[in-house]
Amino acid sequence: MNKFIRNILLVGMCAAPAMVYAWPWSQDMMNQPSIKPQEGTPAPFAKRSVPVSGIPTKVANRDEAKGLKNPMQPTPEVLKQGKNLFKIICAACHGLAGQANSPVSDKIGAIDLTSDYVQKQLTEGWLFGTITYGSAIMPAYGVPGEGGGSNDLSPEERWYVVTYVKNQLVKDAAAAAQTKSQP
Repeated sequence: MNKFIRNILLVGMCAAPAMVYAWPWSQDMMNQPSIKPQEGTPAPFAKRSVPVSGIPTKVANRDEAKGLKNPMQPTPEVLKQGKNLFKIICAACHGLAGQANSPVSDKIGAIDLTSDYVQKQLTEGWLFGTITYGSAIMPAYGVPGEGGGSNDLSPEERWYVVTYVKNQLVKDAAAAAQTKSQP
């Protein structure tokens, strides 16, 4: 092959990637025709659209959670979910009725969740923070990757449990005690 032709082919092969890079499919996605964030007037929401609101959960520790407001309403479905999660996660230590009457309650110092102290003095946010970050003995059930329990609950699930403890647990405990006392 002629040296001149070989040099032309060599230059062509070296230039080919640069030419291919310039084709339309190599356009950077950043430079495509689109509306950038905070640019222009936002379009109105579609008719019948449902706003999505987050559940407040960003607190650094249990003390900061004290002021959180429970976003859940004590509907039958929420209470049912909360009761199921309570039985799975909490009952082993606090007992099925929440009265700290499980076989391990005395050994680990579990508290009676039906007591006036818990029901009247502790806020729902405090209970949420305790479930999230744990306490002296109780493991954390909401901080994955930071020493949390193996059964981490989502923020929504933690609020289900809080709603159940504050709105239905005492009633369920009373009903269980009445059933137990009847012959």
